[in-house]
Amino acid sequence: MPSVKIYKMDGSVAGEMQLSDKVFNAEYNEPLIHQAVVARLANERQGTKSTLTRTEVRGGGAKPWRQKGTGRARQGSIRAPQWIKGGVVFAPKSRDFSKKMNVEARRGALFSALSKKVADGELIVVDEFTVSAPKTKEVAKFLDALKLDKRTLVVMDTNDANEILASRNIAKLSTLPVAQINTYDVVANAKVVLTKGAVEKIEEVYGA
Repeated sequence: MPSVKIYKMDGSVAGEMQLSDKVFNAEYNEPLIHQAVVARLANERQGTKSTLTRTEVRGGGAKPWRQKGTGRARQGSIRAPQWIKGGVVFAPKSRDFSKKMNVEARRGALFSALSKKVADGELIVVDEFTVSAPKTKEVAKFLDALKLDKRTLVVMDTNDANEILASRNIAKLSTLPVAQINTYDVVANAKVVLTKGAVEKIEEVYGA
């Protein structure tokens, strides 16, 4: 059962915490994580692109000139792809890019990603993540105290507007309520900060 230190927002150590083996000490499964990331990115695609083929462009019903005797290359329609304002060859059409992934696989990918962060020392637990007012400088001070100078994800057990507003102006920082934690955001950030309450909720939900 892995153990991590619990930090305060000023960077001092508040204690230690035992983490669940099921969630934070799972076997690393890179193909499963890759599958989860690909599914997430595919599901974000709108798939609304659409251009016209030669059968859909208006006009071009008549042959522009006779087949032989003009000295020019033979043409059947002014809407053929080689013409200006002609149709597009293999024109892209609207389609659904979404990919499905079953619940067990999604959870397995998340457990594997979190466990890798713990093993690499890239997961930090804090006793709380709160600010007195929506001021960016308070969050910047917190990042300096914990030496978080790379891309960081903070997973909160509350959804308070103050913390969200105070964090959104910092380019390398993103916040997420614990209910929305996912594999993509975990692996896309160099450091993951979980509040103690968020860890407890994750372990409660996943029956750890």
